[in-house]
Amino acid sequence: MANAQSPVESFLAAAAQAAKVILETVEKDGFIHVFSHLDADGVAAAGIMGKTLHRLDARFRVRVTQWVDEKIIDVLVADKPQLLILTDFGSGYLDLLSAKAADFKVLILDHHQVAGETVNNGNFVQVNPHLHGLDGATEVSGSGVAYFVAKNVNAENVDLAPIALVGALGDLQDKNEERKLCGLNQLIVEDAVNAKLVTVEKDLTFFGRETRPIHKALASSTSPFIPGLSGEEDKCLAFLASLDIKLKEGERWRALRDLTEDEKKRFCSALADYLISRGLHAEVANLVGNVYVLNREEPWTPLRDAREFALMLNSTGRMDRPSLGIAICMGDRGAALEEANKVLEDYKKNITTYLSWVMEKPNRLREFEHIYVIYGESFINEKMIGTISSILVSSLENPEKPLLAFANIEKENAAKFSARTTEMALSKGVNLGGVMRVASEKYGGKGGGHNVAAGAQVPIDQVENFIRTVNELVGKQLRGEDVGSANNT
Repeated sequence: MANAQSPVESFLAAAAQAAKVILETVEKDGFIHVFSHLDADGVAAAGIMGKTLHRLDARFRVRVTQWVDEKIIDVLVADKPQLLILTDFGSGYLDLLSAKAADFKVLILDHHQVAGETVNNGNFVQVNPHLHGLDGATEVSGSGVAYFVAKNVNAENVDLAPIALVGALGDLQDKNEERKLCGLNQLIVEDAVNAKLVTVEKDLTFFGRETRPIHKALASSTSPFIPGLSGEEDKCLAFLASLDIKLKEGERWRALRDLTEDEKKRFCSALADYLISRGLHAEVANLVGNVYVLNREEPWTPLRDAREFALMLNSTGRMDRPSLGIAICMGDRGAALEEANKVLEDYKKNITTYLSWVMEKPNRLREFEHIYVIYGESFINEKMIGTISSILVSSLENPEKPLLAFANIEKENAAKFSARTTEMALSKGVNLGGVMRVASEKYGGKGGGHNVAAGAQVPIDQVENFIRTVNELVGKQLRGEDVGSANNT
């Protein structure tokens, strides 16, 4: 009797089945519509699929959006594609897809929690780690799922492994004690290292390690966000001067990669003391971790460090320029990269503006019994609300409370919510994906995601009701209760 497949083997078999669906469609000259999420992971997934299909000389189109709803599905099926591929989302919209796209061949390459059921007519193929007992929040990202499918399409697509790592880092899948990628992500790391595409080093994990003067890298830090230093170049200069760290080598500014081991130790020790003095003990762990160096990218450029690459992709998606990010993932190092660098600078300025705005007045960040809420309303761009919540969740006074943030989408008469939580809350039973799904459905919206990070969209006039319900559901989970269905509250 054959041994039962392990979870990893089962997942890889599903990826192989998905690759077969793609190859069969291309062999019949079928038109393929790829649809992906707008964050770094979604843009990376779209780039991986785009490059894979381009190499097959397939007929395809790639689109990127923030969420899925009936109008968007209508647009997708209007093209009458022979295959519809959804990357980095889809598993949370199975009922909607079954209702609107039952007659189409649909391939879902996702890593979010699964909600709903698909029609059982053979048209739907889904590759999702959760279906195989694996954790999609920490073990593989949407671009990682796309990569395993691409590798099954053609072994030469192993050269897309670095892009999958960029997507995983963009989805913060290295947020663990060692600051390293694990699970299925580690298989991708091994592919990339064996192909001499990536080098893994233990080092400081700040943005700008390859490219920015040390004081600018420190000032631009948002993970961790360092009150009093982030966004304050003059104070960062003074901080570094107090440590006797030389900022220039001749006429050239030194970057973090230029620090000696002794300088790194002094820098890390002083930063750790500073964070602890501000009550940010958890942020100390974010200072050092695995650094993923992309060997084929030019030194001293933003694409050389995988975390910097991820931030660039996130900026293109959040600033309505995802085509730039997709082009870069597919190999463009000319005009698209030059324009994306400009988008990245604007993106970081916006983040600094939004963070300062939140902190200016107490009523913009409110504490409830079981959650915190950022009232972004009409000031924060709804496409960036997830970024703001990811940055601020670990700097909150009570780490047991998840953070909910929202911004209004006036033209849709809706509010976009983003929820983030910490390891401490997860250990006590919080599952934000379930909370956001249940609460949003109660008020005519849609939601879902991971246990640690989730999102929802609800009508603007239901914002306060939604917040109240999320607070109640998180309280139930903290007490060990099952939040059940949308009718349970």
